[in-house]
Amino acid sequence: MARLVDGTFRRLQCTSDLLPGDIIGVSIYRPQHQEFEFRPGPVFANFLLADEINRATPKTQSALLEAMSEDQVSVDGRTMPLPDPFMVIATQNPTEQQGTYPLPESQLDRFLMRIEIGYPSHQQERAILRGEILKPQKLSPLLGCEELKAIQREVDQVHVDPDLVTYLLSLVERTRTHEGVTLGVSPRGGQALYRAAQASALLDGRAFLIPDDIKQLAVPVFSHRLRLTAQASFGHAHAEAARKVIEQILASAEVPA
Repeated sequence: MARLVDGTFRRLQCTSDLLPGDIIGVSIYRPQHQEFEFRPGPVFANFLLADEINRATPKTQSALLEAMSEDQVSVDGRTMPLPDPFMVIATQNPTEQQGTYPLPESQLDRFLMRIEIGYPSHQQERAILRGEILKPQKLSPLLGCEELKAIQREVDQVHVDPDLVTYLLSLVERTRTHEGVTLGVSPRGGQALYRAAQASALLDGRAFLIPDDIKQLAVPVFSHRLRLTAQASFGHAHAEAARKVIEQILASAEVPA
């Protein structure tokens, strides 16, 4: 992705001994100049991959909160903007494995969506075994970061009918009152679905939203934001249980014509 938009990329391997300064950066004293020099961490990139993010401790995970929410970091009383555009992509191990820390709700809420990868298909795994995979070094830029930012601005211009705003809000509110949910979608989650649906419409070549834009993105945008009751999640992985709850909500909500 970084190569395709001629952006910068950094990979962060999360471990239990990783410190917040390893992500944000540290100030190093230079005795010859008698001053501190800031050495930026890997967060100063257009695309940051936090690999196995739940292997980092909650203290270290919190180093990403300001970056993911406000596109900036604060160090030694100074606030520094991050590159624009800025995106965090994270992989996560199953929480049942040893040496992992559950991500707090405040951090999960900062991710636009969660995508379940699962196992590859037979044909995909066959290609992996035979080495028939795309090599990243073969990719060349298709557009620049400034062009990407211009496309992002076009997303804001996608028209959303007031009835569709009401429909989206009804989905958000139903997550807060559903009998299988103890913690529903936050206002940030509603904003995420609104924005993602606008982007989906633009990618489909439309300057306006339709209900399907909202419905097809509700599960990946909402599922990681829900905290379910023990009864709703009994016998199922969280992702599967959350998907069923969201599908029930979509089926019960009236879709505007």
